[in-house]
Amino acid sequence: MSVIEKVQPMSDGEPAKALWISTVAFTLCFAVWTIFAIIGIRIKQDLGLNEAEFGLLVGTPVLTGSLVRIVLGIWTGRYGGRLVYTLTMLAAAVATFLLSYAQTYTQMLIAGLGVGLAGGSFAVGVAYVSPFFPAEKQGTALGIFGAGNVGAAVTKFAAPFVLLAWGWQAVAEIWAVCLALMAIVFWFTTTDDPAFRLRRERSVASKSFAEEFAPLQNVQVWRFSLYYFFAFGGFVALSLWLPRYLVGVYGFNLETAGMIAAAYSIPGSIFRAFGGVLSDKKGARSVMYAMLAVSAVATLILSLPATTITPVIFIVVIFVLGFFMSLGKAAVYKHIPAYYPESVGAVGGIVGMMGGLGGFILPIAFGFLKDMTGLWSSCFLLLFAIVAISLVWMHLSVKQLSRQGHSAPVAAT
Repeated sequence: MSVIEKVQPMSDGEPAKALWISTVAFTLCFAVWTIFAIIGIRIKQDLGLNEAEFGLLVGTPVLTGSLVRIVLGIWTGRYGGRLVYTLTMLAAAVATFLLSYAQTYTQMLIAGLGVGLAGGSFAVGVAYVSPFFPAEKQGTALGIFGAGNVGAAVTKFAAPFVLLAWGWQAVAEIWAVCLALMAIVFWFTTTDDPAFRLRRERSVASKSFAEEFAPLQNVQVWRFSLYYFFAFGGFVALSLWLPRYLVGVYGFNLETAGMIAAAYSIPGSIFRAFGGVLSDKKGARSVMYAMLAVSAVATLILSLPATTITPVIFIVVIFVLGFFMSLGKAAVYKHIPAYYPESVGAVGGIVGMMGGLGGFILPIAFGFLKDMTGLWSSCFLLLFAIVAISLVWMHLSVKQLSRQGHSAPVAAT
């Protein structure tokens, strides 16, 4: 029995209201989380950073946002998503505002750790939103929420113009103020999620940490994590890396590179909701197969020497890759409440953490590979290797389950 069937009836508009306000909040959080994708290029010029240092700078917020996800997911179960979401946004807003006063590379890295708290909001939102909806609608709901990834496009569209007009410091300050205002709006317009209300009404004791982390002993959780490492981590990494890639390979100016990178981010974000609908109707496993197969072909094409791929072909293929990544992101999170309905916070947190770590590790790896090989396309060769391993592991696991006669939850098959 789902949480919403156990608690007192909600008002008709309560689930939709929780979903849409949470989605707007996550959009702003994601815009803040990827702020270095634009201002980092100006900082790189000002401080004379090499590619690896630039990769570390843009990846630092992703590191924090990844590592805190499992903790925030557990706290959401204990204290409620409304409180945890609000405090997370406020803390990230303060850190982002203080970033504008950083002057050295070390200071910017430290500030970046605080900015990264915005990325942790994803684990909070998943655990907060999912109890409002029955199992057969959770894929769609979480897909819509996850479409807040489009915040990366907001930053890429708007930040270059703010930066050119008033400097990168103004970008940090304006983004921080917007996030703080969103935190206030969220607190005063939402209610506690049904799962938290149920535990509070029945005075249910919180799980021990051993109980919270028990599902993590299942290798299946780590398989889901690898999928998300590619689908989400790869998306974040490319969102951060594409402006630099387009400037370096095709000689675009920063404004043009930012607009194209934003165009990549849009299908990779908005169509996540479509991925949720497909996962509800066709099954998350089928969507995952399609995502991994098409992504393998796309990354293989982009692995060719950059000089052999025209800007038009590159943009078309990167759009296709972003679209299918968006489907995969939704499919992964469709699995979690289906397989682990009592541990959405912990399992969703660890999967989100691994995906976020992909967004941290991959930009650094991209910079390292570029410095070591001199090949811009080496980043896509790395992504191809990851997606190929994921596809093989998934296929072998599905075959093993079929031989053993194990059945998956209907919603996730």
